[in-house]
Amino acid sequence: MRRRLADWERSARARLDPAATDFFAAGSGSERSLAAAVEAWDDWCFAPRVLTDVSVVDTTLELFGRRLHSPVAVAPVAFHALAHEEGELASAAGAAQAGALYVMATRATRRIEEVAARLPEWWFQVYVLNDRGLTGALVDRAVSAGARALVLTGDTPIVGPKPRSAGPIPLSDEDYLVNLGLELAESATPGARDLTAEDPGTTEEAIGWLAERSGLPVLVKGVLRADDAERCLSAGAAGVVVSNHGGRQLDGALAPAHVLEEVSAAVDRRGPVLVDGGVRDGRSVLKAICLGADAVMVGRPAIWALAAGGEEGVVELLEGLRLELAESMALAGARRLADCDRSLVRFDPGKGGRR
Repeated sequence: MRRRLADWERSARARLDPAATDFFAAGSGSERSLAAAVEAWDDWCFAPRVLTDVSVVDTTLELFGRRLHSPVAVAPVAFHALAHEEGELASAAGAAQAGALYVMATRATRRIEEVAARLPEWWFQVYVLNDRGLTGALVDRAVSAGARALVLTGDTPIVGPKPRSAGPIPLSDEDYLVNLGLELAESATPGARDLTAEDPGTTEEAIGWLAERSGLPVLVKGVLRADDAERCLSAGAAGVVVSNHGGRQLDGALAPAHVLEEVSAAVDRRGPVLVDGGVRDGRSVLKAICLGADAVMVGRPAIWALAAGGEEGVVELLEGLRLELAESMALAGARRLADCDRSLVRFDPGKGGRR
C-alpha cells in the first residue's frame, strides 16, 4: 500500500528538530499563498475520454535532448542536511533510482561534486548573489560536474518574511558554506553569510550572463505572468518554471495552478514549461500537464520523504507519484503525456479560491 503524503509528513515531523520542521513547512506572511497553492489544483476537474486503449501508458518525456522516466522532478530546496544526516547525497541517490530529474539548490549542504556523482541527470538552481564572483564560481563547478541546465530563481530579490520560522536556522556554518569555498567555511562569521545573500538588483540581464558563462540552457523560476515569460524568453531564457516559491515569498501571490495555462500559452512551445507549488499527488501532476506543463517539480514532499525514509523514502515517493500519474492517465483516456491536453480538464472553482 502506497503511503500518502500526510503519512510522510507525519513521520518526518516526529523525527525532525521543530526548528527544522518550521523552516521547511513555513510560508511567508499569513501563509495565504502556501495554502492556496495546494487548494488551487482542486479548482480543475477532469473530463475523461472513454473507450480509449490504455493497455500501455507511457510517462516518459524528453527535456533538452535527454529522456526521463517521469515528468515528476525534485525541486531545488535548501539545506537537506536539516532533514537527513546524509543531506543531498541521499535525496539525489533516491531521485536517480526513481529515474527522476533532480534540481540541485545553490544552498545545498553537501558539495556539488559529491551530489552530482550520484546523479545521471540534474540541473543546478542559481541565485545571483551579492558577490557575483561566488555565483560564477558555483556555476563553473556545476558545469564541470555535469549539470545539464541552470534554473535561475527570479522571485527572490529579498527573502520573504516567515513568522513561523523567524528564529535562527539550526545549521552549522560548515554546512551553510560548504559550496562557497574552504576559506569562507574556515573563517565563517555573520558577515560571511551576507556575501551569499541574493542581489536585489538582479534583472533579466543575468539570463544572458549565465547562458554565456555556462553554455547551458537557462530557465527562469518564479514566473507567474505571461508578460514576464515573454520577457525572459526575449532575454535568452530556454524555458520557465511557473512557481510562487512554495508560498515562501510574496504572500497573496497567485497560485501556480491558476496561471499555468496563460504562461504556457505565452511560451507557445518555444521552450519547456515546468511548474511547482502545491503538487501533492499524481492527479495534480496530470492536471499540470493538461494545462501546458512539460514537467512538475515537488519540494516539500521530497523533503518529508527524505526525513522519514532517507534515500529509499525519496524513491518510494517519486515512484508512487509516477504510478499515480500513470493510473490517472489511464482513467482519463491518455496513453502518452502528449495525449494529456487541455480538453481533459475543466475549471470548476471550489474551495481552492478564484482564478
